[in-house]
Formats: sequence, structure tokens, C-alpha cells
Amino acid sequence: MCPAQTDFIDRVVIRVKAGDGGDGCISFHREKFVPRGGPDGGDGGNGGSIIFKVHPGRNTLESLASKPFYRAEDGGHGDKNDRHGRSGKDILLFVPPGTVVRDHETQELLVDMEDTEGTAVVAKGGHGGRGNARFATASRQVPRFAEPGTPGEEFKLLVELKTVAHVGLVGLPNAGKSTLLAAMTAARPRIAPYPFTTLHPILGTIPISDGTGLVVADIPGIIQGASEGLGLGLDFLRHIERTRMLVFVLELSPADPSFPAVTYQQLLTEIRAYDPEILTRPALIVLNKLDLLQEGDLEIILEEFIRETGVEQDQIHAVSALQGRNVPQLRETLIRSSGTLTQDQIAGDEERLS
Repeated sequence: MCPAQTDFIDRVVIRVKAGDGGDGCISFHREKFVPRGGPDGGDGGNGGSIIFKVHPGRNTLESLASKPFYRAEDGGHGDKNDRHGRSGKDILLFVPPGTVVRDHETQELLVDMEDTEGTAVVAKGGHGGRGNARFATASRQVPRFAEPGTPGEEFKLLVELKTVAHVGLVGLPNAGKSTLLAAMTAARPRIAPYPFTTLHPILGTIPISDGTGLVVADIPGIIQGASEGLGLGLDFLRHIERTRMLVFVLELSPADPSFPAVTYQQLLTEIRAYDPEILTRPALIVLNKLDLLQEGDLEIILEEFIRETGVEQDQIHAVSALQGRNVPQLRETLIRSSGTLTQDQIAGDEERLS
């Protein structure tokens, strides 16, 4: 049985066009018994802008994908009697936390919503032109010209979502990440006995005693060649960028003691090829499916894993996510490890993501 299709959209291409500024007006005052009325052309209005605003309740870019082109309103033209044109209406588009905006053609980063205060202008409206009344001087009392409005900015944008979480669960398909997330948090991800049941990141929260929470993301399974774009690899790897701590979830195999070490090295290779900086973050190793082992198997596997990877034993946790064995201890370790993040950071992220 194949997994159902998902509506999760984390990458869209859209065109945006800000409104053009209205033209300034050329006009001269006309009134009975006032034969020499002066210039009275008003200014044009500014064009509307395209604005992105973070909405904590959004977790996909589905709303953007529903429309390929967004155009803001043009500014009104100036008029006689010094009447200014009205400004064009802005378009406000809501996006999830972690949204990144690039120029589709050059791939230049235009806006990272994490670096803003939650609002960013992605296409600025044009300025309204000045009417001829603005150009009147003592030496130029009858200006017969005005400024045209300037065009609004226009872009073809690549909009991407990078999941924001404190802890990212990383592993091969079917390693038990979803089961582990469900055991540690109140999240209820889809769980099934076949690979790729998780097609997009799922978030859960581990409560902390001070009232904040540690946000944990179940990152979809990474396959060999993911860093080269095989499967949905680049889509999956992009979500690891926003996590501040990695938890490698490795499947235990009683038939092959070297399997966790081999898969761990494979994961390191794919992440390193994508972005080596990610591997500088704090990390833990979780050996999952302890329930499959016989007595004495774990000691053999641990010895093999430490020898092949160089990982210290205090970084390794053997659990059965299915049975909940050793999961409370892992949860406490994650909370203690979060000390590398300030409590202000955790509280701020939790408020933004809630």
C-alpha cells in the first residue's frame, strides 16, 4: 500500500509586481475673474507594495501556491486644484516561520523572514510623480511639466520553507523517527511499517518546567544521494538547516551489528555534502528498536559503533520508541542539552511557533 499524497507545500515560484506610482498632474488654476491662476497640478500617489508577514499558525506555503501572480494596486494620478492621487493598496501575504525568499533567476537571497521582525517588503511600490505645482519658483512661475510615477518592483520569486525547530530527528526511512516523536511529545505523526510515511516535517513539543517547550521536528527520511537531489533529498535536507541540535535515529539490526555505524556514516556524508556547517551543531545518537535485540546483542553493537565512528558512549542512547523503553531518559537528556540554547531563545521560539 502506498502512502497517500500530502498537501504540504514547502517550495513555490511566484511572480510579484508592486504598483506603479501615479503621474503628477500638469494643471493651471482656472477661475472667473482670476486671469492668471498659478500651477495647481497635484502629485501622483505611491503604488502599493507586496508584503510578507509571518503567521505562526501557518506551516506550509499552500496559500501562495494557489495563485502564481500577485499585483498590487497602482497609485492614482494627480489632479487639478492640488489634488493628490490616492496611494495604491498593499498586498499582505501570510507565510510560515522559517520562510526564505530568493530571486528565482539569480538565486540571490532577498529576504530571510527569520532575520526580520516578522514583516518584510518583497516588492516595493513605485513613487508618485510630483505635479507641476511643486516646480513653481520665483523665476519659473509657469512650469509646464510634471514627473511621471516610477514603476513598482517586479520579481519572479522562489519562496522556500525551512522548518524551525530546536531539535531535528534525522535518519534513514523507516528508522522509527515518527514513533520516537510520538513517544516524546504530544505529536501524532503518521506511522506505518513502510518507508516514507513521513513526507514532510512534523513538529512536536517537549514541555520544560519553566513553562516553555523544546520544539522537535521529525525530518523525513534521507536516502543515499539525497545531497545530489535523489528522491526528495534536497527538500528533506533543507529542513535540517533551521534545527539547532541533531538527533541521529539509527535502526538496530540483530543480524548486522555494523548497520547503525554504516547508516550513521551515510547520513554524515549526505549532510556534509549539503552543508558542512550543520555538523558543527550539538548532536546525540539514538539507537532505536531495542525491542528487536536479544540479550547481549546491544553490547556487541555498541562496541562496533564506537570503534567505527569514534562517538563517545555518553552521546549514545539505546531506546525502543515502540515500547517507550528509555524514552523518558532521552527526553530528559534533550532538555538538559538544551542548555546550549538560552532560555530566552527557547521561550522566544516557542512563542513564535505556538
